[in-house]
Order: sequence, then C-alpha cells, then structure tokens
Amino acid sequence: MSTSRPHPRPGEAAVLLTVLGLLVLEEIALGMAKEDDRPVIGGILIGASGTGLLVVGAVLLTRWLDARRPLPLPPVGPNGREYSARALEGFPMEAVRPLLLAQDAPQLGQLYSAWMLARAGRPAPWIARRLAIPLDAAQLLVDAARSPNLDQPR
Repeated sequence: MSTSRPHPRPGEAAVLLTVLGLLVLEEIALGMAKEDDRPVIGGILIGASGTGLLVVGAVLLTRWLDARRPLPLPPVGPNGREYSARALEGFPMEAVRPLLLAQDAPQLGQLYSAWMLARAGRPAPWIARRLAIPLDAAQLLVDAARSPNLDQPR
C-alpha cells in the first residue's frame, strides 16, 4: 500500500514549472535569433534542455526512492507494532483522544508510529503523507515531540 500522493509536492511543482518555462523561453530565443547565430544558440539550448530533463528525472527519482524507503519502525508483532513504555514516554494521549473518536480516525498504532517519527525529527507533512494520517494529527504530535519539557526527568 503506497501512501504517496499522486500530485506533486509544492517544491516538485516549482521545479517542473521552471523547467517547462525555460523550454518555452528557449524556443522563443531560437525563433528571434539571427540566421547565423542559430546553430550556436541551438547547441546551447540542447544542452539546457538536456539539463532540464536531468533535473526532472532527479525529482522523479527522489520521489520514487522516498516512496519505497522503509520507515524506521519496529517490526509488527502479534498485536501490531509494539513500542516500549520508554519509547512512548511523553505521548500526548489526552490531546489525541478526540482524534481517535472522530470519524475516519487514525488507528492508535498509526499515532504511535507517527510519535516515533516525530521524535526522530521528521516534519509533520512527511509523517502525514507516509502514514496516511490527517495533517493536524501529525502536527499535534510533532509539536508535542518538540516541546522543551519532554526530555526533562520526572
């Protein structure tokens, strides 16, 4: 089951639109060039187009690799993923309880996994996308994981 969105992320969309815009500008520049300068400009534009295609390929390859990279989570046990009490220390159960009672709510195991990823420093959009949980739930867990009193001894 892939949890990647079929639409490009904002950064990817910006890169792709920039490459497409440059390709259009290249055609305009070639059309406006003098007859004697067209071979030189054409060679430069072929190089620029090749570079643009490499950038698009790099973006697509990064997305493909990101979708297939395994999550750093414990293996599934007989009762789902099992986390130690120490790993779940500081988990904001009272804050996520309303999310668990909502319609189309994420499972508690997903929220535990999101907590572990948030503790590892992953951003909320990445967690929400990879675990298929609502962005507000991921953001709540990331904010709780980054709270300054989390690592203080009790």
